[in-house]
Amino acid sequence: MLKKRLIFTLLYNNGQFMLSRNFRLQKVGDLHWLQTNYNFSHISFSIDELIVLDVTRDQKKPDEFCAALKQLTRGCFVPIAAGGGIRNIETARELLRSGADKVVVNSALYENDGLIGRLASEFGQQCVVAAMDIKAGSDGVYQAWSECGSQRLEGTAASWVEQITRDNVGEIYLNSMDQDGTGQGYDLQLLDLLPANMPKPVILAGGAGNAIHLAAGLADPHVDAVATAH
Repeated sequence: MLKKRLIFTLLYNNGQFMLSRNFRLQKVGDLHWLQTNYNFSHISFSIDELIVLDVTRDQKKPDEFCAALKQLTRGCFVPIAAGGGIRNIETARELLRSGADKVVVNSALYENDGLIGRLASEFGQQCVVAAMDIKAGSDGVYQAWSECGSQRLEGTAASWVEQITRDNVGEIYLNSMDQDGTGQGYDLQLLDLLPANMPKPVILAGGAGNAIHLAAGLADPHVDAVATAH
């Protein structure tokens, strides 16, 4: 059996690192603040992976994000996945050159332009993490959202999960927009969206507030890793 993983997620927005609650962002500090308060050369002994996401909602500056990623990853000895605004091979390549081991793709998953296949062909399927932001509609049916949670997709989240599971991705990052930043625990019902025989590892995110929540997520047989941004 593969070891289950504990993942720490960092949210980057135009030079600042953020906390998120239901996808509303709050600034907590810049790279200097982060390095002062979170020494990843030490924290890396307590986590299994680090995910860094550029959630900038206006004009992204990929060169600045890559520069911050290079600084952040110095002395960090755990695998790192990075993403945010990946629309082509070159952007993914620059993230990998800046210290990432994997790339995280969200909005491009739904555009059906062949990018996911090209990423998998270029870097290997295990290098591609499919991040899905999911929210319950007023009728209780889960919907998938893209563009940093600003654009609702047609169809149900279950249909999108099934489709993306068949794509050339290495693992699925399921993030609850409803629980995001609440500290009230994971939405374990998201796991009901998964195919019966899920062939890809699943990372559960959105809502962890304490060790009990992390343990509850890890205890579910469908979950291969839990993530927290708090």
